[in-house]
Amino acid sequence: MKVIMAQAAGVCFGVEDALATTAGITNPQAVTIHGELVHNPLVQNRLRDRGFLVNSEDSRAAAPTSAQVLITAHGISNRERLRLTSAGKQLIDTTCPLVRRAHDAALSLAREGRFVIVLGKASHVEVEGLTGDLDAFAVVNAPADVRPYPSTKLGIVCQTTLPTREAQMLRGAIAAANPHADIRFVDTICRPTKDRQRALEDILRQADAVVVVGGRHSNNTRKLLDRCAEAGRRAWHVESAADLRRDWFLGCDVVGLTGGTSTLPETLREVHDTLLSIAAECQTAPQFATVGASQWGAG
Repeated sequence: MKVIMAQAAGVCFGVEDALATTAGITNPQAVTIHGELVHNPLVQNRLRDRGFLVNSEDSRAAAPTSAQVLITAHGISNRERLRLTSAGKQLIDTTCPLVRRAHDAALSLAREGRFVIVLGKASHVEVEGLTGDLDAFAVVNAPADVRPYPSTKLGIVCQTTLPTREAQMLRGAIAAANPHADIRFVDTICRPTKDRQRALEDILRQADAVVVVGGRHSNNTRKLLDRCAEAGRRAWHVESAADLRRDWFLGCDVVGLTGGTSTLPETLREVHDTLLSIAAECQTAPQFATVGASQWGAG
């Protein structure tokens, strides 16, 4: 059994920067993380062990008790920033700059007098931030969500981790349902997401099965898994090497390995090493190949 590692997989620079910020905080007991820093249970457990307070993503309406509040890489709206600072909170901001770009694009479209449509998952914390400063908007996650909109001027932005293929499909559906509208589309899908999607396509051309590593709540990890299913490949979603089962790989010739943008290099390495151990049981001389980048978590 041959194991192929995706050229781009694992943590992106936005996640790396957020993790670096938390690592430099010397008084974690005085800081509340406003949601999940990243959708990775290993990271969440480590932060709690260090003493950070955490507001879960479904309880962020509650006022944090600490004086300092850490904004996660997913960002928040300007209105939410104002709510927190008006309550006397000092903000430690780890918002990814590419998420900031998406916020700016949505507000710019609104200032042009356009009805803003966000392509993405309505319940996702990033999308909640993107729409939080808009007075009129729609969120589209599937073609069934599309409708004729109450404006002749429309603006479209994307959740930064949306697959490009989905964005193109939804953009076409919106145009078909609003044939007389002036539509401006701003591609706010982030470069690390596109890199990981392209790397997965390379894997899918070679592998007959794929292991996707990431948190159960990680939307971009699930999108990688969905793409594997669309391509007709057997695929398994694991959070760590402990989730792997040797019987999954019976009859596999080539297994691809990738991970979402919140997956740590050490986790990918452990999964890779376990896959090689499984390969050793399948044949006496297992092979390992890396497609492109040679460093773990290269983005």
